[in-house]
Amino acid sequence: MRPVAAQAAAWLVAHRLPLFVSALLLAAVSVERARTLVFSRSIDAMFDRTDPALAPYHRLVRTFGSSEVALAVYEDPDLLTRAGIDRVREVTTRLAAVPGVRSATSLATTPLGDRIVDVERNDAARRLVSLLEGYAIGTDRRTAGVVCVLEPTDTSVAGVRQPPSRADTIDRLRTVLADLPGGTLAGEPVMLRDGFAMLQRDGNLLGTTSALLAGGVLLACFRSVRWLIVPLAVLLLALWGTRGILALVGLELTMVSAMLSAMITVVAIGTVTHVIVEFRRNRDEGRPPEEALRETLARLFWPTVGAIATDVIGFGSLSFSKVGPVQDFGIMTSLGACMVLVAVALCVPFLALAGRFRDDPRSAWGEGLLERGLDGLVRGLVRHPWPVLAACTAVATASMVGLRWLEVETDFTKNFRASSPTVASYDTVESRLGGAGVWDVLVPIGTVVDGPALERVERLAARLRTEVTAPDAAGAARPALTKVLCVMDVLEAASPVPFEQIRGTALGGWALTGALELLRGQQPELAATLVGRDPADGSQWLRVMLRARERQPADVKRSVIEQVRGIVAEEAPDGEVTGFFVLLAQLVERILADQWSTFAIAAVGMLALLTAAFRSPLLAVVALLPNALPIVVVLGLLGWLGVRANMGTAMIAAVSLGLSIDSSIHYIAAFLRRRGDGHACAAALETAHQTAGRAMVFSTLALVVGFLALTTSGFIPTVSFGWLSCLALLGGLAGNLVVLPVLLALLAGTTPPVWPCSPRAVQHAGRA
Repeated sequence: MRPVAAQAAAWLVAHRLPLFVSALLLAAVSVERARTLVFSRSIDAMFDRTDPALAPYHRLVRTFGSSEVALAVYEDPDLLTRAGIDRVREVTTRLAAVPGVRSATSLATTPLGDRIVDVERNDAARRLVSLLEGYAIGTDRRTAGVVCVLEPTDTSVAGVRQPPSRADTIDRLRTVLADLPGGTLAGEPVMLRDGFAMLQRDGNLLGTTSALLAGGVLLACFRSVRWLIVPLAVLLLALWGTRGILALVGLELTMVSAMLSAMITVVAIGTVTHVIVEFRRNRDEGRPPEEALRETLARLFWPTVGAIATDVIGFGSLSFSKVGPVQDFGIMTSLGACMVLVAVALCVPFLALAGRFRDDPRSAWGEGLLERGLDGLVRGLVRHPWPVLAACTAVATASMVGLRWLEVETDFTKNFRASSPTVASYDTVESRLGGAGVWDVLVPIGTVVDGPALERVERLAARLRTEVTAPDAAGAARPALTKVLCVMDVLEAASPVPFEQIRGTALGGWALTGALELLRGQQPELAATLVGRDPADGSQWLRVMLRARERQPADVKRSVIEQVRGIVAEEAPDGEVTGFFVLLAQLVERILADQWSTFAIAAVGMLALLTAAFRSPLLAVVALLPNALPIVVVLGLLGWLGVRANMGTAMIAAVSLGLSIDSSIHYIAAFLRRRGDGHACAAALETAHQTAGRAMVFSTLALVVGFLALTTSGFIPTVSFGWLSCLALLGGLAGNLVVLPVLLALLAGTTPPVWPCSPRAVQHAGRA
């Protein structure tokens, strides 16, 4: 009975035409379905649905309508004049009319109206201007701000008219500001919109560019148009098939999904390159094209299936992350790896043999030098395995020390290039209005909003203003919150009678309650942003609105958040701290924390699979080590160099392990086949170097050149992912060409052998 691999290869070659027709039909259906694929832009979609950080955020949205604030800013030297207030009123009206804007607040919307300009003679005007400083007016008194609260976008509510997309709303706000001096728009929703826009563009443009660059390298290496078309066809079918299935099952693209194309590119190019090298070897031995292809597919059948299985384990480990987009990315890339296997089966047999003209893969320019170099490398490794192993161990150990200094970048503006308009807008807001980080404290109260409840929230706000500190450039402590605003601030600013003398008395409580009712009657939208009822359980909440500098180090930002939480726990034990500032600060930290757990899951899963495939736990460890060490080295170097980890950095470990171990499986399978034929260890290593090793060199070269396209992105996590992937791929190549043969040489020399080397065992190992 013929082996399964030989039967499968013969069937694929015999039925290559109907298989290719199926590929065309699958591509057509997938492209049509992919049109409905949605790109999710909501902040809460970036967290696991069970994440405890989401409950306070959802309460904030339910109770107060929206926490998404876009701050429109422009310059006006005559701001505190009647003409300046008229201009503010006109701008505010235009911004409020933009679809998707829930409310717009400025100097022109206060109860004083035009009288707010009388700051020299009117105490109420002076108090209101002071209250709105940092929101509606800068400390320079010539920077005007309009606080635009955006409508919540909850597409899950059936039968409710949904506002325009967040991107459309922000683009229209920018259009209004375009004609104003120094007009700009900032805020966390604006950053997210720009980040998502860049990622969506990157996913389309850079994914295509990287594929074309990789294809160009393969064309230069093998000098064959046919073998340029084959990997690109496999890549396109796998990519569009994956997108079509995602649309069919209702998954949405998220902030990390721009790397999906890159991951599928790696798997597709790597798989097809091994096919090209093995097919060329069979043709060089004189086999006819059809026989050569059957032999190639039979020999690579189990190693390819095993390599895809390890990809699925590596990518799938990300689904255990506590960050929503990373979970989805794990599912998407696992599906993409499976689609590569399907695409290879449907496309390669037909495209490799179609047409009457001979178009075999040719030798690359300088390939003779590569061949001699690989042979010389093997001989040197076999002669001196221990010094090589000691040097690799020393490098890995030194790099691991750097992991202790690996820091997280929580400043979301660092995700953009310093020259981008997004960063310029934030610089304007941070320098003229204090801080662009918007967040909130929610304080529960009883069924009645009375004087004691208002005084309690005022006491909390006072402590937050004075006790929450951060170091300045000179290291001295300064207030970390650039603005703290609660309902009592509004009541005191609007009241002609100061509350200090009657606070804490029955008369004071009655006066505060009356003032709040008056505010609700005259300024209902302003009152609703500070006092609200949660429709989910009927509870009432008071809101303290906070502003902080977005552009500050991660440790300072963590300290500020923890200080606020500590004060809230003392003054209002049931209070909640939430908002964009808090969520974005936690996001990358959670991704990085998950990195090591997902890496461990991937390593354990691969170890189990390789143990079953090779029938040797030690050989499984040998396959894993050369791929794990480069990842540790790369991340350790980031710590040594002081490079902060972002979203692109935080997923590299599990992903790279899944990508680079493919080559180890092909290498070990080639080595064991040669050993099973009775050849010595050195000869088996030379064969593995000239077959699997040569394919590694070509595929790594193609992928590194292709991934360089990602470094041109305007979104820094994509840039980081691109160059870190290049380093990880090069490290994996070095590990598989240096560390792996050294370990195989050392273990092959043990007596008795540490793994079975009988022909039957080798045949089973070939099914890895």
